[in-house]
Amino acid sequence: MTLVPLIDPNACAAHGDCADIAPEIFRVDDLAVVIGTGPDELMIAAAEACPTSAIRIVDSETHEQAYP
Repeated sequence: MTLVPLIDPNACAAHGDCADIAPEIFRVDDLAVVIGTGPDELMIAAAEACPTSAIRIVDSETHEQAYP
C-alpha cells in the first residue's frame, strides 16, 4: 500500500502546519502543495495537524481513504 496526500484547495487556509511537520512532503505558498513523499506516519501526522482538515490521505492503488 502506497499512501499519498491530497489537498482540498477550497479548504486549505495556508496555516503551514503540514509543512512545519513534514517539509519534505508539503510546501505552503498561497496554498499547501505536495512536493514529495515520506513515511506514512509523518504524512498522517501532518494531515492531523491541519486546522482546516484540508488534507486527505489515500491509497494510491485502491483510492481508499486512509485519513481522515
